[in-house]
Amino acid sequence: MKNSAVKRGAGSAPAAVAFKLSPVAAGCAVLLSVLASPATAQQAPESGDGAKPVASVVVSGIRRGIEDAISVKKDATSIVETISAEDIGKLPDVSIAESIARLPGLAAQRVAGRAQTISIRGLSPDFETTLLNGREQVSTGDNRSVEFDQYPSELMSAVTVYKTPDAGLIGQGLSGTIDMQTVRPLAFPGRSFSVNVRGEQNSMGKIANAKDTGHRLSATYIDQFANRTVGVAIGVADLESPILDHETGTYEPFQKQHVAGVPDGTYITAGVKSLAKSGTLKRTGVMGVLEYRPSRQWTSTLDVFHSDFKQVDTNNQFEVNLGGYNGSNNPAGFAYNSTNIVNGTLMGGTATGAYPLVRGQYNNRKDSINTAGWANKFNLDGWSLLADLNYSEAKRDETYLENNLQLQAPGGGALNDPLMTVSWNPGNFAQLGGQFKYNDPTKLLTGNSIYGYGSTYSPHLKDTLKAFKLIANIPSSGALENYFSGYDVGINYSDRTKTKRQPSGQLFATGNPTISSDLLYAPVDLGFAGSGTVPSWNVPGVIAKYFDPINYSLANNSGTISRAWDVTEKVTTSFVKANIDSTVGTVPVKGNVGVQVIRTDQSSSSLYADNNGVAHPYSDGKTYTDVLPSVNLAFSLADDQTMRLAMAKQMARPRVDQLNAGFEFTVDQGTRLPSGSGGNTRLDPWRAKAFDLTWEKYFAKKGYVALAGFYKKLDTYIYDFSETRDFSAFTPGTVAITNMGQYKTSYNGNGGSVKGAELSASIPFDMLSPALAGFGMTASTTYTESGIDIKEVNATIGKITLPGLSRNVSDLTLYYEKNGFSTRVSGRTRTDYVGEIGNFAGDRALRYVKGETTVDFQVGYSFNEGTYKGLGVLLQVTNLTDTPYETYADSKDHMLEYAKYGRTVLFGVNYKF
Repeated sequence: MKNSAVKRGAGSAPAAVAFKLSPVAAGCAVLLSVLASPATAQQAPESGDGAKPVASVVVSGIRRGIEDAISVKKDATSIVETISAEDIGKLPDVSIAESIARLPGLAAQRVAGRAQTISIRGLSPDFETTLLNGREQVSTGDNRSVEFDQYPSELMSAVTVYKTPDAGLIGQGLSGTIDMQTVRPLAFPGRSFSVNVRGEQNSMGKIANAKDTGHRLSATYIDQFANRTVGVAIGVADLESPILDHETGTYEPFQKQHVAGVPDGTYITAGVKSLAKSGTLKRTGVMGVLEYRPSRQWTSTLDVFHSDFKQVDTNNQFEVNLGGYNGSNNPAGFAYNSTNIVNGTLMGGTATGAYPLVRGQYNNRKDSINTAGWANKFNLDGWSLLADLNYSEAKRDETYLENNLQLQAPGGGALNDPLMTVSWNPGNFAQLGGQFKYNDPTKLLTGNSIYGYGSTYSPHLKDTLKAFKLIANIPSSGALENYFSGYDVGINYSDRTKTKRQPSGQLFATGNPTISSDLLYAPVDLGFAGSGTVPSWNVPGVIAKYFDPINYSLANNSGTISRAWDVTEKVTTSFVKANIDSTVGTVPVKGNVGVQVIRTDQSSSSLYADNNGVAHPYSDGKTYTDVLPSVNLAFSLADDQTMRLAMAKQMARPRVDQLNAGFEFTVDQGTRLPSGSGGNTRLDPWRAKAFDLTWEKYFAKKGYVALAGFYKKLDTYIYDFSETRDFSAFTPGTVAITNMGQYKTSYNGNGGSVKGAELSASIPFDMLSPALAGFGMTASTTYTESGIDIKEVNATIGKITLPGLSRNVSDLTLYYEKNGFSTRVSGRTRTDYVGEIGNFAGDRALRYVKGETTVDFQVGYSFNEGTYKGLGVLLQVTNLTDTPYETYADSKDHMLEYAKYGRTVLFGVNYKF
């Protein structure tokens, strides 16, 4: 029997590559040294002459999920990671993102305390492709990366992450491909019904008018009819979860400003803030599968998935201007009395005469995802044909509103407090004293603020994809039958259009009113930051009552006009793949070799505003072809070992927002120089040559150890830069003194690399000693380096850090499961990285995210016999250590955010029959 294997995730590169193990992955290294030889000796002898009979053991729960995953990895021809349904269903995960983030080499970025996007091997989510049942998914985000928190883990049966592509994998990414799978009802032996109910409470407690409790409900029904020729699976998952956040932060950017009491040339933040966020997240997911197999020759499967996602939250915050915007807003008498300056940056101090502000920010976001696929497989005389038609659609409608309250000066305008003192540091700041109080809403007016009366933006996004693929599998014959088991030949056509509109503008109050009592909520305590108590209020209600209506048309302003765009991609992928099943000498080898030819036709249409604010249409695009060969080889060695080799050319198309045709054009009224910024519809994709080498040692399907090394040579990359451009088409009728000016957009560069090493293991401890039966662990650590040096393009730019890249990502899970009782603790850690966030204007922005370690815990009991057979109870705790989320600007002493979301405790029951 041939030993084909697949890598469970991380492995490590050659011994010459050295890196420091993080504490969370130390157990992996220890186990490797212990298992180097003794583990093999402790395996039970396999059946055969002289072997003792082995009793049949039914494995379930945590071990069942792990062993199923190992079997998939071991038999795959590519390098993959996988999670089984038992593994997902048993973890304390709000969405599939947390489960995927525990796989070797993968890491999650947290948004509002929950895992949302996934990075594979240190590359941004933009470099991966996400599939559902083998079909590419659209996204509710501005770009390609799927927001996984919109996919309930309860509705997925498995997830496979392809770290190396093969020619038959449609939608492959530069970093990898994530394929989520729902159940196939005809694969089940009979009817199955399960119900899951959990209550939730957050440790932050109630804030303003928001609850600190929630719930999770799910039910799945699977059945077969008509002599098992028809199968049905239906699943529903409902989530309601509190959104709670305590946060302190600073304004962007840090600038060198002239402020009294601070040496010139010191970097100073424009202000500091503390806030408490409160709200509710609701998500309803529905999955349906109809499978029809009237004969062995024909199987027809219809899949549908729907997700509704709604998030409503309010920030209640207290802010103080500490540096002014370029110093222009500093009131008379504003000065620093004491300072703490570190490496040229003001890290803290005491300021007097500052501008205080109480701000309410309201966000209402509604997302929906709808996807459907119809696959028909025909088996005819040894060959097969797959015809698949699918559709995917995502929508996002979001409304952001804010208004500000300040004390009014006797002569009008905002009042500065000459006696107010504010001490601050990167973790918090405190109002220590002052002439006025800011917790009385009757003394705070809406309007007359140095920050403007208020602002709004409303992103509306729609992403649709229609695709059809036809794949034929042809058996090998003749002399080639000794080398290839068959051939796959196919074609896939997809048509994707992403549309975004984002009207935005200022909000203006009528007069200078105070807020009526019927619109006030309970006061919010910001004592965690030393900021006292501030009012909270119904932000949309206040704006509706006291503010003038605003015109949301595209002609509103140049920023609104340039943010309205359509991007269309028509992609034709044809491929041929030979499936290898042969030997090299006496060594069995499996795998595949093939090539994809991808033709991409990208285009975009948008508007631009001339210097008079008049909108004009603009469109552009480009067509290009990529030839992507690939080979995957898995050599089955003695003692259940596998050596894998993979080589491929890979590509990732540009971010969608980089391809948009919209841009802003302006002429500075002072210098009279033209300038602009926007997208670039003629970008080439990221392209790379990839090489992977792994060694895997399996202990039947109970456990494994894996080492891996990977290297990607980047042939092309994309970066943002400003360079001189001819604006002669836009300058007529303006005050411009020249047609030449700076234009900031995305450009292609050449060169760079990504390389790294992975180490992973999954070990049940009874392999070490029978006394440890029931105990086990899974662990991994990945080290990644990248280098892109843009000095060859422009001397002012050096090396850049790839978004999403953490140098080290590690995971450790310890578990115990026996006689129905189970418990596990899981920790995952990643070092600093460049993350993608939504900025103050609702646009995509990059900032550094500080490394973090998050820990989850679970304990439960399942009744395996008797009256309560099928019933389980469990207690789960997510973010057990209440790990903060921290971001910073270009250096760590330029701190931007420090947020804590609390730990979440869930208690529930599940019942299966």
